[in-house]
Amino acid sequence: MPESITAVPGIRVGHHTDTSNATGCTVILFEEGAVGGVDVRGAAPGTRETDLLRPGNLVERVHAIVLSGGSAYGLDAASGVMRYLEERGIGLQIGPAVVPIVPAAILFDLGLVTHSVRPGPEEGYRACKDASSDGVAEGSVGAGTGATVGKVLGMDRAVKGGLGSACLDLGDGLLVGAIVAVNAVGSVVDPESGRVLAGPRREDGKGFLDTVALMTQPGFKAVHRQVPVNTTIGVVATNAALTKEEANRLAMMGQDGIAMAVRPSHTMADGDVVFAAATGTVEGSVDRGASSRLGAAAALAMAQAITRAVAKATALGGIPSASELSDV
Repeated sequence: MPESITAVPGIRVGHHTDTSNATGCTVILFEEGAVGGVDVRGAAPGTRETDLLRPGNLVERVHAIVLSGGSAYGLDAASGVMRYLEERGIGLQIGPAVVPIVPAAILFDLGLVTHSVRPGPEEGYRACKDASSDGVAEGSVGAGTGATVGKVLGMDRAVKGGLGSACLDLGDGLLVGAIVAVNAVGSVVDPESGRVLAGPRREDGKGFLDTVALMTQPGFKAVHRQVPVNTTIGVVATNAALTKEEANRLAMMGQDGIAMAVRPSHTMADGDVVFAAATGTVEGSVDRGASSRLGAAAALAMAQAITRAVAKATALGGIPSASELSDV
């Protein structure tokens, strides 16, 4: 079985990872272009070039998607990706000009180690140079370097988040993959059993608390301030040939994977964003039933990528990983 989004033909992924400053960015390249879509569901998003992906707008194909740390500063990483693609003549041809279409989304990792170092154009460019169609490095890498989860009781009870990827083979050559950076205020759970895989640490350090159970207790008040210091951002991709409308539906259903594995999700303190990309290397139109099947696979792949992100993460900035705590 394929294990990462790079199993989808036409996709390469690269990271810039800065463990010293607990930040980074991840670039998903579609050098032949891919029909794009997006679903923005969190209340505190930081994005670039999302309006053009909506149905009814002119541009259909994207050439890269950037996931970045650094809060709104991290959107600058997309400029370096544009430069990388322009140098190679990749983009939307408008007369003599080439304009790469590079949507982006960010998460808030400022302050885990420092507020002053954020991914920018050079880091985005380096991530492109690192890009490969091999398996995706996971855990505390790229956009997931400074990610944390389970913050409803404050950072002193948080657990390390990270970046994960997964891919499903639906047969007949049809693939659906996902990549995600998990930086949620909520807990990460096993979608099948509901077991908390990473959440607010218990006072004795033995295991995790359920964020939804905590938040629904009478009189509960969150320690974290309601500011955008979180966010889960990702991409779902398929080699099916989709229209722009279908790609947007794929992104929408991919968001369901966040709800499956992050509880609660889409809060006032999260800026959850999922992009979709269809490379179209499997020819033939997709009927309504097949489109729904792709969406179901996108949700499952996203949920699997989220659980892999916290399982593969390593401690950073004084925040322990779930793998460390599982042995307590």
